[in-house]
Amino acid sequence: MRSLFLFLALSPSLAWSSPWPFWRGDVSGSGVTTETGLPVVWSKDKNVMWRVPLPEPGNSTPVVFGDRVFLTQPESATNWRGLYCLDRETGQLLWKNGVVYSKPESTHPTNPYCSSSPATDGKIVVAAYGSAGIAAYDYAGKELWRRDLGPVVHTWGTSSSPILHGNLVIHYHGPGTGARLMALDKATGATVWDYKEPTWNPGERTDGFKGQDGGVIGSFVTPILIRTQVREELVMSFPMEMKAFDPATGKEWWRCGGLNPLVYASPVATDDLVLTTGGYYGNSMAVRPGGSADVTRTHRLWQLVRHNGGIGTGVVKDGHYYYHNSGGIAYCLEMATGKTLWEERLPGAGKSWGSFLRTGELIYALSQAGDTVVFKANPKKLEVVAHNELGEETNASPVPSRGRIFLRTHEALWCVGTRP
Repeated sequence: MRSLFLFLALSPSLAWSSPWPFWRGDVSGSGVTTETGLPVVWSKDKNVMWRVPLPEPGNSTPVVFGDRVFLTQPESATNWRGLYCLDRETGQLLWKNGVVYSKPESTHPTNPYCSSSPATDGKIVVAAYGSAGIAAYDYAGKELWRRDLGPVVHTWGTSSSPILHGNLVIHYHGPGTGARLMALDKATGATVWDYKEPTWNPGERTDGFKGQDGGVIGSFVTPILIRTQVREELVMSFPMEMKAFDPATGKEWWRCGGLNPLVYASPVATDDLVLTTGGYYGNSMAVRPGGSADVTRTHRLWQLVRHNGGIGTGVVKDGHYYYHNSGGIAYCLEMATGKTLWEERLPGAGKSWGSFLRTGELIYALSQAGDTVVFKANPKKLEVVAHNELGEETNASPVPSRGRIFLRTHEALWCVGTRP
């Protein structure tokens, strides 16, 4: 019997009608779709169903449910941060709603406001706006509730996306001072539980690794949900350590040390382990779930110090983890041992902040230049199937939906496909 399986919050009918309601597709953060027949080849004038211009750059990834596409978007001229709802078939804007936030908020020029992806269950859609708070809307665009969670104070801004689980909205509000992992009531927005992240001082490190740019610390991770034989676990990678919680109460199940001060990529899970990577030559490690208290010595299977971390999250296939660093080099890692089986530079411009998408044997990797490389999940070598160019910069990730792929660039939202 499998000791661990990936957990889906949606019922089978809902999962069928909307295979991509969260940033990574499901609450397990797998980045994997069961869809087949997705487009493999396209360009800016080939296999494009529609292209809708956007008012300014944004880093968030769209989500899709049924015939609706949801996308967070800033409009800086009016200090507006909000949510777009578009028709999946035509790209027509059906409605938009959001908030005006005029107070100063720290971020990096390469990380515009509204970098968090929305989350939906087919009835409501939730969008996190950083310092401007978090809000829920119905499918007609009416605001149901809004919460002010306090400012996010970090030199690089924020990007963690909410997920929905039962009656809960689970969201990491951070990084920076006051960062915390929270569960809110889906119907009202009221706080159900609130875990405040410990404050780390980079000067306390003993291994000489003080983060990047003079000691920057922070997590930009979206948490994932897994289920062991006995319980559900909400897993989150924080600076310095990975932790698991009871999603219903916020009670800490276990913690494992061995990460670094900066963490970008979200955890991924297989049958019996959870893998996490740090950013920019940070640490990587694999942990067996199901423990209690400090499991660093008992459940950590391996740790790789100053490894090949990046910003995007990879995908798993048959016990292998496929991912890339921010410089455009792809890797295949054996999850049971941490051994790198191959590393190769992807074709095209290469650099990427996006996360991988997998369908069957095919993996889609979107670069900052707008190139999508499609390659096979082959543990022996990099086997490129297609290289598609749009010619528009992006920091988002590809999204599948019923035979189409949605790509958000700094200029537009694209829908590519080969079928009507």
